[in-house]
Amino acid sequence: MAGNISESLKGKKRARESDAEPETADIDHILSLEENLTFSDTLVALRIMREQFPQIDKPIQPFILRSQLYSSVEDRTQVDRDLETLRREKVLRIFKLNSGQDDHAIMFLDDYLCQVDRVVKRLEGEKGSDVLEVFNWFRSHVIDFKLEPSIEHQELCTLLSLGGKVKDEHISLLMNSGLLGLLLLSVVCWVSFKQF
Repeated sequence: MAGNISESLKGKKRARESDAEPETADIDHILSLEENLTFSDTLVALRIMREQFPQIDKPIQPFILRSQLYSSVEDRTQVDRDLETLRREKVLRIFKLNSGQDDHAIMFLDDYLCQVDRVVKRLEGEKGSDVLEVFNWFRSHVIDFKLEPSIEHQELCTLLSLGGKVKDEHISLLMNSGLLGLLLLSVVCWVSFKQF
């Protein structure tokens, strides 16, 4: 009887070993897929990353870090070329982060415009329409014409003045809303978005 039990255990053990080989093959296949999960198309990678952006309670639009993009696309030089082209075509905006790191955030332009609209809706009850008009100026004259992440104070005022008379209160409102950031108390501002 003891001989029968050990034989039946051996039979089961062999069956498990033979079952384990396909599992190992499956794991190897999965690992090779992970290794090959780099993209050759920057825009495809950006769209996939945008869809994977976590849904959080705070009102922030999806963004992608440039460093994330570099780790997902095969050729960094091509990424930089594609980002420059997409920026010029007004498909996306690139922002300098104020985290102390030398990294940039990438946001689709439509998402950034939604972010601007959210700021305006949030401020509508607090501020008068004469003050909120600066957001229309910012949208029409700064976002459309200044594609780089930074802008000098004088250029900002010049572009905003295409919409109306610019006051210090207008600039302060853009900064307090998170759409502009000041670079080291200088005359250069960063076009920005609210970071939580």
